[in-house]
Amino acid sequence: MAHSNYSHSGCHAAFFVSCKDKNENLVAFEYDPEVVPTMITERATQLISDSGVTRYKLVADRWLVFDKAKEPYSYFPEGIYLERFTPDFNIEATVEADTAWYYSVKGLWRLKKNVHVENMKGEKFDSEELFWDERNEKVYSDAYIEIKQGVTEVKGYGFESNLSMTDYRIFRPHDGKLPFTEEQPDSLSADSLRIEDDVEPMVGGETQQAK
Repeated sequence: MAHSNYSHSGCHAAFFVSCKDKNENLVAFEYDPEVVPTMITERATQLISDSGVTRYKLVADRWLVFDKAKEPYSYFPEGIYLERFTPDFNIEATVEADTAWYYSVKGLWRLKKNVHVENMKGEKFDSEELFWDERNEKVYSDAYIEIKQGVTEVKGYGFESNLSMTDYRIFRPHDGKLPFTEEQPDSLSADSLRIEDDVEPMVGGETQQAK
């Protein structure tokens, strides 16, 4: 079970109170929990742990919690920055995005627009959308993605990786620039990158064999 500690400059809970006949009574108020947040936090910094081990640091300008929604989620409309830690508290990946959603029951992050990830090898990943699936321990996308390390570039559609972004594959390579050397480069090597042009891009996190 995940636990968190956070600091913030402003936190607001949604509730409604009315005074009637000199008595303060709670008044029944119907609202849509899918669109009305139960809590809003401004300029938050939070550490997220799992089984007593700190795994993430989260920084966000605005954090809306919809924990009464049918599928509880958090929404970050003004951008998010994440650091993922190894068990010994070293940073193994950093993540930035203009917008993000976190679905707590599924343990799933949806990162949208100007998504930028960097792993501990210095490899950089840029896309317009990524899904970060904690429960199934994978990162995936159907969108266009670019991977860069030095002069090496790999581009394509459809992507899947482990959570540390060190073992990944592109399903539909589009274009790229690879240095020609007798030895494999330290990064973007066969050990970390698999380019597969015999499968269709992922649909809902699954892959399909090309017909």
